[in-house]
Amino acid sequence: MQSEVFITCAVTGSGDTASRHPGLPITPEQIANASIEAARAGAAIAHIHVRDPQTGRASRDVALYREVVERIRASDTDVIINLTAGMGGDVVFGSGEHPLPLNPQGTDMVGPMERLAHVVELLPEICTLDCGTMNFSLGDYVMTNTPSHLRAMAAKVQELGVRPELEVFDFGHLVFVKDLIKEGLLDDPVMIQLCLGIPYGAPDDPGTTMAMVNQLPAGATFSAFSIGARQLPFVAMAVLAGGNVRVGLEDNLYLSRGVKASNADLVSRARTIIEAMNVRVMGPAQVREKLKLKKVR
Repeated sequence: MQSEVFITCAVTGSGDTASRHPGLPITPEQIANASIEAARAGAAIAHIHVRDPQTGRASRDVALYREVVERIRASDTDVIINLTAGMGGDVVFGSGEHPLPLNPQGTDMVGPMERLAHVVELLPEICTLDCGTMNFSLGDYVMTNTPSHLRAMAAKVQELGVRPELEVFDFGHLVFVKDLIKEGLLDDPVMIQLCLGIPYGAPDDPGTTMAMVNQLPAGATFSAFSIGARQLPFVAMAVLAGGNVRVGLEDNLYLSRGVKASNADLVSRARTIIEAMNVRVMGPAQVREKLKLKKVR
């Protein structure tokens, strides 16, 4: 257990949640404002997806990312920008006896450099790499990240000087992270996000959590989170396990039963939990120093 930790706020995500929460940030202005509000509540890092302002669905549009990033950078609030690079790895098979052709509804599979187009242009301090392929929740959807694509993405991110946040959903993903380290594709300090409680990845019980923590590469900095109703209780679990914390509307829409949350609400509640454990919440400047981040603009 550390004496100080940082909070990441995942402000909107890519899931089909817009219809379930009227306050979910959708437009670039809303996403930027939510990131700023989360920072003012105590988040050092804002993890950002973008959405089509007309439909609310997930998007890879570089122009939308540009507007979000420019709005945050022009504000008077400091926050570390962490852009997802997970979009473009979505495969939805046809159902039943006809898995092919792929279902065009939800399938979005592109090459590694197209997945990084917004990162190349905007140079955030952090971007995410989802470190494996897995069945993701119900139905015929597969989150697809092949080893060759991930190696290409890791090499490009390393060349850009952007810190990859390695999203780990199961034990095999940690094996892949260690391979990337051996191959020289990750610079120190290695930053890992343990994503737990997501069907059908690693569950979020304490035994599994600590088993994953015990398999982390030596010297790695890690955060951990769970989803839904367990997001806030898992704040304490992450801290007790020696890690940092992630909350936000990407993973959980509620502050308590029946009470819709804002991102700032979730960060404030996480901060209360952390400080009640006599642990200090780190600000962006400290986190930049800890993670050796490169603030380009």
